[in-house]
Amino acid sequence: MITRFLWQGMDRNLRLFVLLVLAVGIALPLLNQIVPPGSPFHVPAWLLQLIGKYLSFALLALAVDLVWGFCGILSLGHGAFFALGGYCMGMYLMRQIGSRGVYGNPILPDFMVFLNYKELPWFWYGFDNFGFAMFMAILVPSMLAFALGWFAFRSRVTGVYLSIITQAMTFALMLAFFRNDMGLGGNNGMTDFKEILGFSVQADSTRAALCFASAFMLALGLVVSAAIVGSRFGKALTAVRDAESRMRFLGYRVEGYKLFVFVFSAAMAGIAGALYVPQVGIINPSEFSPANSIEAVLWVAVGGRGTLIGPVIGAFIVNFGKTWLTGALPEVWLFALGALFIVVTLLLPKGVVGLWGQLKARSQAKKARAPA
Repeated sequence: MITRFLWQGMDRNLRLFVLLVLAVGIALPLLNQIVPPGSPFHVPAWLLQLIGKYLSFALLALAVDLVWGFCGILSLGHGAFFALGGYCMGMYLMRQIGSRGVYGNPILPDFMVFLNYKELPWFWYGFDNFGFAMFMAILVPSMLAFALGWFAFRSRVTGVYLSIITQAMTFALMLAFFRNDMGLGGNNGMTDFKEILGFSVQADSTRAALCFASAFMLALGLVVSAAIVGSRFGKALTAVRDAESRMRFLGYRVEGYKLFVFVFSAAMAGIAGALYVPQVGIINPSEFSPANSIEAVLWVAVGGRGTLIGPVIGAFIVNFGKTWLTGALPEVWLFALGALFIVVTLLLPKGVVGLWGQLKARSQAKKARAPA
């Protein structure tokens, strides 16, 4: 009943896009598992892993679009929420290694044995359970977002000042996680994962399942996000974005609207990070890099801010370009990224989706002016 209500509240284009995401999440794993390797229709495991990673990035881009595109909060720290979700999943995966590690300790991960830890730190308890790890992948980013948003929004910190605060947050976390005494792997992070839910993380079937899970969570994120922005609450959010002072004058508690969407988007970013880690096989402090958060904002800008569909498209476009350029011309990638940001800012302020809408409107206008 709830699913039907959410589905009916979406516009036609978004419904078709959600179906496309689900189709990709179903078709690619099936082509990997059912079609034999010699067939031209076979999807290799590396491509499955790559698409799964892109889907995780798309979910992060959707989270950024909720706060920036619909509430006007330019967050440069969503990479921190993504990384925290990834670390929660990494802790679960490390607990699954057990005695198969290099040092053969059934309780302590290898890096703890190497650093002479005598017992498992208290905050690692419970992470041998998948459900607990996923719950923490949502709770930890949400709690951090709630704490930051509570003080920032109540103090009416907005604009570039809020962006700087969020960027400083992720930079501080990166420095903290580089320390070995954090008990989270230090500079090397966590890797050498063996299995998830009893299945080998290297198996093609596991990669197929993770790709489908990423597509499903992205589709679910699109449906729930559409329900939020299409509701009366969502209309108030866009009003806060466009005229915050007027909303305050009308008696709306602007801080509550901002805090809700900020916390919700952080939880979504945490889920994206939890899906990302088992597919790439590593999590380390570099995921907290402020550049990653800025890159996520670029995905949204390229695809189209405030469109839901645009951030997903932008994440795929930019990351495909990154994958290709870092392999073909690695020294050019950063310059290409900077040039892309300039071009989008100057020529495509509404992104790819906005450009498509303009071209479609012009085509319809020409047809209307054409003689019968």
